[in-house]
Amino acid sequence: MRRLRFLMVLIASIILSQSINAANLPNVRDVAKKVLPAVVNISTTQVIKYQNPFSEFKFDQNDPFDFFFKNFFNNFGPPVIKRKVHALGSGFIISKDGYILTNYHVIKRASDIRVTLLNSGDVYKAKVIGTDPKADIALIKIKPSGDLPTLKLGNSDDIEVGDWVVAVGNPFGLNGTVTVGIISAKGRVIGEGPFDHFLQTDAAINPGNSGGPLVNMKGEVIGINTAIIANGQGIGFAIPINMVKSELTYLMKGQKVKRGYLGVMIQPLTPEAAKSLNLKNTHGAIISQVLKDSAAYKAGLKPGDIIISVDNKPLKSSYDLPYIISSYKPGTTIKLGIIRDHKRITVDVKLGERPENLSETSQEGGVYKTDFGFSVANITPQIAKKYDLDTTHGVVIVNVEPNSFARMVGLKEGDVVVKLNYKPIKSVAEFKKIIEKAKNVIFLDILRGNTHIFITIQK
Repeated sequence: MRRLRFLMVLIASIILSQSINAANLPNVRDVAKKVLPAVVNISTTQVIKYQNPFSEFKFDQNDPFDFFFKNFFNNFGPPVIKRKVHALGSGFIISKDGYILTNYHVIKRASDIRVTLLNSGDVYKAKVIGTDPKADIALIKIKPSGDLPTLKLGNSDDIEVGDWVVAVGNPFGLNGTVTVGIISAKGRVIGEGPFDHFLQTDAAINPGNSGGPLVNMKGEVIGINTAIIANGQGIGFAIPINMVKSELTYLMKGQKVKRGYLGVMIQPLTPEAAKSLNLKNTHGAIISQVLKDSAAYKAGLKPGDIIISVDNKPLKSSYDLPYIISSYKPGTTIKLGIIRDHKRITVDVKLGERPENLSETSQEGGVYKTDFGFSVANITPQIAKKYDLDTTHGVVIVNVEPNSFARMVGLKEGDVVVKLNYKPIKSVAEFKKIIEKAKNVIFLDILRGNTHIFITIQK
């Protein structure tokens, strides 16, 4: 009798646990049905020009041997060679009349953009309306024959680690692929650019997913799928949709995106500094320099001030500050919570406009994104450990954009640039100074492991 009772209790507990687990599982089917009609396939054509190396030979017209070799080398083609490159990506419709959001790198330098609707298979030629290369965001438009299905933009600040999400796109050209996972982390800094603040997810993201939506279980877009880690599994990144929403006014009008600017150099609040100030945690950013005539300068901020909140919201990390400030429009007045001389004060700051070609910097020197399709950073102990580097000389490549010139010539994350245009490199600042003087060609001395590799990139 006791055995029978035990068996009945065991069966009941199994049934109950299964029903509880089933109740906690997300209803992906309904989300997919809601989202898929508004997701599109984007195919692009790009014409790449590069110098024919054989055309650079100089010949003596009066020498019969040179005359022969000149004709021989001329058979290798014209001085400038053109090649068409095709690429695939994803996007999603945000208006019935055909506005579509995607990544900038999906349509970058494209001479032709075609959009395929997943529901009908109809193909439209698209026009670029607005772009923000630094944030990797682009708005394109098609002229549909009727109203299109759309996706609602959600609130990426509301999403939490552990929440279920669904990624939709066209990985490897497989149209309308749906994957499911959770938010693994928020505010990830991966060296992608000055506004690194990605949502990390384990929902499968692969090449071709770029530009597609990451949605919550209501079918609302909370991110744009953007990046993956090479050889990584279950590690994908999406741009928070709130950053995109703050730019839409500019993108819709084809205007340059304007961002708020504080005008300070910052560094992390270390455990030692927090301890000396009797702080319980290391949430905040230490101001190491205030730029003259900047918004911070006019508001009276000083080196040594510790920013702990923005508009009464705690600042979790120094890496969050550039992202938060850039989400405001120039001219907006914000309240900064400051610790100065062990006292907490509030300072009102009227933000300026972020200058062009500016890379937010911290104690580590920041990440500099080049026009050649790759980004570099100073070699800090953390970065050296991440890429297993034995050197502290040079700058390390922390990102190589898909379909870029840098990717085509074989640059990889973890490569160390020790010389640029034959000049030794010690920091991002030196690298930036040299590359900005270069025209369309750069020569890199790369250290990969213990091997030097010499690479020329022409854009």
